[in-house]
Amino acid sequence: MADILVLYYSRHGSTAGLAAQIGRGINSVEGMTAMLRTVPEVSAETEAVSPDIPAQGAPYVSREDLASCEGLILGSPTRFGNMAASLKYFLDSTAGEWMSGQLRGKPAGLFTSSSSQHGGQESTLLTMGLPLIHHGMVLVGIPYSEPALAATRTGGTPYGASHIAYSSGDTTLSKEEAAIASHLGRRVAEAALRLRGWDRP
Repeated sequence: MADILVLYYSRHGSTAGLAAQIGRGINSVEGMTAMLRTVPEVSAETEAVSPDIPAQGAPYVSREDLASCEGLILGSPTRFGNMAASLKYFLDSTAGEWMSGQLRGKPAGLFTSSSSQHGGQESTLLTMGLPLIHHGMVLVGIPYSEPALAATRTGGTPYGASHIAYSSGDTTLSKEEAAIASHLGRRVAEAALRLRGWDRP
């Protein structure tokens, strides 16, 4: 079995819900397993330290997770059209992986959530992809051959899976959002099978 790393930050649960659905898509591909991981909060207090193990949800990501994965699907809530600081902080620390080419030639996907329809989902997805391109990863989008992408009236874009929580903070995915997220997981897992061993250091 090979792991696809689903690495995300979730504040209220919407992004975690997408991650779970993406994991189902990954696990539907024979030989592939979803490995869900998160990142610690970034604190303005310079002496604040996160516990080694989160109180709930996925474990924190490790360097070994990055090195061993066959693909990476990155998720964050939108923050003014960009990824959350906690995820950006972690990505900024991956210069060693970049120099050694650990992620080079591996497939990558993206997902996000926002509280409004025009909350910057697409710009968040696009900017999240930039560091992955620098790592030499192969971005996998969602084609319109996925029927839910044309049918959705909530989240979902060709750039990645998404969820709109609206002002109620509803973390429940719509039928289309769930289908798109699952499709993304499946596509990245299938791409990993085809790209295995390609362009690796």
